[in-house]
Amino acid sequence: MLSLKNKIAIVTGGGSGIGRAIATLFAKQGAVVHIIELNESAAKDAVEQIHTEGGHAMTHSCNVAIQNEVKTVFERIGQFDILVNNAGIAHVGNVENTSETDFERVFNVNVKGVYNCLHCAVPQFKQNGGGVILNMASVAALVGLNDRLAYSMSKGAVMAMTMATAKDYVQNNIRCNSISPARVHTPFVDGFLAKNYPGKEAEMFENLSKTQPIGRMGKPEEIANLALFLCSEEAAFITGCDYPIDGGFVKLNT
Repeated sequence: MLSLKNKIAIVTGGGSGIGRAIATLFAKQGAVVHIIELNESAAKDAVEQIHTEGGHAMTHSCNVAIQNEVKTVFERIGQFDILVNNAGIAHVGNVENTSETDFERVFNVNVKGVYNCLHCAVPQFKQNGGGVILNMASVAALVGLNDRLAYSMSKGAVMAMTMATAKDYVQNNIRCNSISPARVHTPFVDGFLAKNYPGKEAEMFENLSKTQPIGRMGKPEEIANLALFLCSEEAAFITGCDYPIDGGFVKLNT
């Protein structure tokens, strides 16, 4: 069950957090994993971990916001079976205090980055008889969150691109789904708290955890487990769906 043996997977942003957990689990389940990552040091560290655990992985330095870089990397990788569009950045701000520069930066990575990877992957999947795409959306695409204008915009677009791609290529044996996590405890969360709440990190961590009915943040490994299922043959009948994984945040807070 849930084997990815003989599969080749691309995971963008696979150097840390959720992306690293996905890359590590996919390799454990037999896939050869290509990590596309802007942070070369983090990517190499993730690959070393995978090799230590007996898996197969390699890293490619790439800014997903630049289509030519994405195209070059995909051509270098060659044929593959699974694409996980995980790379993304966050931003805190409402419509008044979000600058044009910050808005465009979030758009370029979170929206254009996903588009660039889809643009390069779909023709190859069509040529090879099919493939699996998993996009990382967010509960920010489903509910209103304070001070998350640009981020919510970007994740709403990711969800829309997921549905459009699933619809356009269902006859080509290409499945496309998305995952919408709530707060997940990653290095980003720790960095955010250290920067914005120095000396109060533990208190704020507890407050953020309690915003989810289940009483805690998610773990990257829990998101990876869902990603594995959706990219496996066991999910062959699933396409065009978004899966909230949020400790009850969307349904139990309304």
